[in-house]
This record gives sequence, C-alpha cells and structure tokens, in this order.
Amino acid sequence: MVDVEFRVVSERRDGLLLALGQVVIANGFTLLRQRMLNSDEGVVLVMVVRGPADQLLVLEEKLGTHHLVQSFEASPYEGGSAPPPPVRANGAGNGNGHASAPPPPAPSAPPLAPTPATAAPIDVQRVETLLPQLARNYPNILLQLVALERELPPAQREATLRYIGQRVGAWVYKRDFALGGQLPLADSVRRIALPAMRQLVQAELQDDVLRVRNSPFCHRGEHGECCHFLRGMLGGLLEGQHGGTVRVVESQCRNTGAETCRFEFEA
Repeated sequence: MVDVEFRVVSERRDGLLLALGQVVIANGFTLLRQRMLNSDEGVVLVMVVRGPADQLLVLEEKLGTHHLVQSFEASPYEGGSAPPPPVRANGAGNGNGHASAPPPPAPSAPPLAPTPATAAPIDVQRVETLLPQLARNYPNILLQLVALERELPPAQREATLRYIGQRVGAWVYKRDFALGGQLPLADSVRRIALPAMRQLVQAELQDDVLRVRNSPFCHRGEHGECCHFLRGMLGGLLEGQHGGTVRVVESQCRNTGAETCRFEFEA
C-alpha cells in the first residue's frame, strides 16, 4: 500500500471533490483527507489517498486526464501524524465529511524494494509527475525517457530508470494481461514480456532469452549495461504473474559491444 498526495487545479469548485473522489474509490483507493482553497491559479484541491501501488499509475492517468482538471501533480505523502478517517465520496458519514469508522492500519511502503543506503536518492516527486505523462503517451515514451536519462546525475540514472520501468511494466500488465491465467515463467516471458516489449523496441525471443536490437539507451559513452528502464519494465511485467520471485538480468548490452541487448530471467 502507498500513501500519495495529489494536487489538482480546476476552474470549478462545485462537484469537484465528489467527481474526483469517485475516481479515487473506483480505482481501489481510500481518500484519507482533503482540503480545497481558492488561489490565483483557480480552485486547488489537495487529496491524500491510500491504495495499491500497482494501481497508482492508472489512477494518476485518470485524474490527470479528467475533464475538470486543469493541472495535476502527485507526490509521496509523508505526513507526520496519523491521517483522519477516510472520506466517502458521497459525503455520508458522521456529519463532518468523515466516515464513522477509521481505516485499517496499513503502513506506507514503496512499490519497489528499498535502494541501498549508498545509492543516490531517486527524485520521487519528479518521477510521480512524469508517470501520468508516460501513461498518456504510451507507447511513444522512449524519447521522453532518453531525455530524462540525459538530465539525471549519473549516480541516479540506474535506480531512477529501473523504478520508472517497474511502475510502467506493472501498469501495462494490469491494463493488458491481468485477466489471463497463471503461467510458467517461460510462457510469461513469451506471452507477456515479449509482446509488451515489441510495442517499444525490436525484440525477439531465443531460447528463453529476450534480445533487443534497437535500445535507445545504448552508446552513451559509458561503461557497462545501460538499459535500466527496459530491465525494470520487464520486472514489472512479470511481477504480476510471479510476484517478486523473478530476477531480470541484462547479461549483454550493445553499450559494451554486443550485437544485441540480452535479457535473461531467473526464478
């Protein structure tokens, strides 16, 4: 579960909380608190929500493209005090806009495993702002990601791009593949990872190894494997079938002189 704060700017106040609250609840999230105020930008609505990490990108896309929303920002919520009881979208409750029962305790957790203490921190707010844009533009997202890679400090590139890839992969799995049955790892790679990759790059499967011929992340003049977004996305795609038990390894990369970028999967 994750706690996220959304900041929405709209021209309209009446019905704004009701409309967006219904979107939040319809996507499996709980509205923990909200505030609304007038500003020079227009009506500003701030909502703190809690829900499943793998559904967050879908929710961000729906809020960011809602017809009442002029601008939209998302950031992790790190409030120091416990949030109030959840707000119901229909306004029912104890008369002050809150539901009568408090939410069950659920600690906030990032959608990925924590990065090592020695790793450079990810600019999470920047990533959360980017993800709805990627959802709107998908699959035409590689130019945005290459531009982001060039702007990031070298120490942040791998962790940030893998994080984004994981989130995008989980979203694509949820959108396109979640209704299928449980598959063995080799079938998951062939029937889920391969077709999803082919929306972005030239990919083929040989002996359970996925090969990419035209990764845009290669030849940056740096050493080592560099297709961090693709590796993260493959992990996100397979996590829906196998949880966190699959390890994706880029065993060869065009950046190091190989003919193709080679991804292997270990259960």
